[in-house]
Amino acid sequence: MDAITQFDLNILHAIHDGISCGFLDAVFPKLTLLCYLFIGAAVVFLFFRKFRQGGAAMCGAILLSLLVGNLLLKNLVARDRPCWIDPDFLQLLVSVPKDFSFPSAHTMISVSAAAALFHYSKALGIPALVIAALVGFSRLYLFVHFPTDVLVGAVIGVILAVVSCIVTDKIAARIKSKKAVN
Repeated sequence: MDAITQFDLNILHAIHDGISCGFLDAVFPKLTLLCYLFIGAAVVFLFFRKFRQGGAAMCGAILLSLLVGNLLLKNLVARDRPCWIDPDFLQLLVSVPKDFSFPSAHTMISVSAAAALFHYSKALGIPALVIAALVGFSRLYLFVHFPTDVLVGAVIGVILAVVSCIVTDKIAARIKSKKAVN
């Protein structure tokens, strides 16, 4: 086992040994599913003029996260999950994931959508970023991702959100300038 994986496993064991309890065991399997809330919110925002640009940027960031994270990096890096490497450490509270670990797609999707939302609305973006951080931490607590999977997923998520916001803003500016000419 390489040094980074061992370091990551030590952190995961410390998290579980330090804070594991029945309440968190009940909360985190549900909390991890909040990544899907971001997908739903992005789609719903498209239907409201006030939030349409933010929703478009969120959709773009989520799509980029799926393409870069799930289709490209997970298969390119092919990192085993902690629950595969140390299957006897604890009984999982969620189903054993079948895809690779790096990067955390739940984290990347949540952070990319929340960061894009933050660009358009600080009032909605701040709580969204808190929820995204909790989704990322839930992946550690549930023993399905390493800390480096979550950290890199968050960093890539922010980068992809910035890209999506830049593209969305340029498209919106072109649409507005065409409307102004007509």
